[in-house]
Amino acid sequence: MPMIRLTAPVGALTEQGRQSIQRDLAAVLLRWEGAPDTAFFRAQAWSYLTELPERAQVTAEDDAPRFLVEVTVPQGALSERRKAGLVEEATKTVLAAAGLASDDALRVWVLMHEQPDGTWGAGGSVIRYTDLVALAKGQRTDA
Repeated sequence: MPMIRLTAPVGALTEQGRQSIQRDLAAVLLRWEGAPDTAFFRAQAWSYLTELPERAQVTAEDDAPRFLVEVTVPQGALSERRKAGLVEEATKTVLAAAGLASDDALRVWVLMHEQPDGTWGAGGSVIRYTDLVALAKGQRTDA
């Protein structure tokens, strides 16, 4: 199941962006992963927002806010095309939530963590990628 985490300095997001960013990023992740848009899969797309205290994140150059998006998915869930689309759309989503322009895109980093098969468990059982694919085929609403 996919997981996405945004780490951002406190106050870097607009109020509206702060209210919607977690669900927005979860929807982006599900879309690029190719999961069906069902209640079950939406409930499994965990989304975290970690806000850093003031001055907890700087660069050697300046104090402008930077954003780290970390994505965890089963290995094999994202093709190169899907990874590229996910990075692009997640970046745009974060920029919008922070009220920033596309010129600020280098302030957003997206790191992908692919979980090897057999190393992810949920509900007391090991979850395999093939199980998720079969489940998605059974729940697909656009087929």
